[in-house]
Amino acid sequence: MEYRKLGDSNLEISVITFGAWAAGGWMWGGTERGEAINAIKAAYDAGVTSIDTAPIYGQGLSEEIVGEAIKDIQRDKVQILTKFGMRWDLAKGNLAMHSKDNSGNVIDIYKYAGKESIIKECEDSLKRLGTDYIDLYQIHWPDTTTPISESMEAVARLIEQGKVRHAGVCNYNPEQMDEAAQYLNPVSNQVPYSMVKRDIEKEIVPYCIEKSKSILAYSPLERGLLTGKMKPGYKFGADDHRAGIYFFKDENLQKVNAFLEKILPIAEEKNASLSQLVLKWTFEQPGITIALAGARNSQQALSNAAAADIRLSKEEIDKITAHLNQLSLSR
Repeated sequence: MEYRKLGDSNLEISVITFGAWAAGGWMWGGTERGEAINAIKAAYDAGVTSIDTAPIYGQGLSEEIVGEAIKDIQRDKVQILTKFGMRWDLAKGNLAMHSKDNSGNVIDIYKYAGKESIIKECEDSLKRLGTDYIDLYQIHWPDTTTPISESMEAVARLIEQGKVRHAGVCNYNPEQMDEAAQYLNPVSNQVPYSMVKRDIEKEIVPYCIEKSKSILAYSPLERGLLTGKMKPGYKFGADDHRAGIYFFKDENLQKVNAFLEKILPIAEEKNASLSQLVLKWTFEQPGITIALAGARNSQQALSNAAAADIRLSKEEIDKITAHLNQLSLSR
């Protein structure tokens, strides 16, 4: 496993970081708690020391699962990354979406990052995680109803109190990052990035490289699209959020799978899966510090971790990118 520092901090995290959204079940068709816990433990044993979660993932369930999975691990040997700013239990801020919890109950989710809300969320997260500090505390989405100054000053207070070690942001543009930097030192920006979603290369990547900010790439496998396992006609469950996303239209599944066939020989030469090759390509891109990868079970967790051990030359990376540049998906 390879480890990289976040921004100009002394916090090192594994290039494959365990993404625990699916572990919470919400929007992923449910979860199996025991398998999720075993997946996190297996990942840790394989060198994945960093875990990214959030309160909204299963309305607290993901954080509880993470807490249970790491309870017997020496605290300074694991890095906990969690978030704040999405409330399902408080109707304030911007309505983000109507949804259902894991029990099928209707819930409304708001983007809200007011000071008192952040303080409460932090305390709740610490309890669920079974720890007294969070390594990286990230605002989940911009909240246009609360000044960035208020949100960042609340996090700065938590850092002063020792409850948070480092601050990060998610889904921020360069202007928002600049404003946040007036009140504390956000070391990272967690944003969506995959072979088929590369728009951050225009502004966010150059900005983060210039300002020495890390990029945490989420959904690098584009929610299963880039595994090569999804074929035209694939049927999603009723509560699976992927069902309505254009990536998964039959036409696009055909195009993506044709692209994956072109790079398959490189994967086979490395004795690697397509998923592993895609993950490796992702965190070798300029400005990308780590890739977040979720796993439903131990086997998937170990497969993700092994991506860090693949060796790709610059020529091989360029060859993959050249094939990729010819791919055009339909909206």
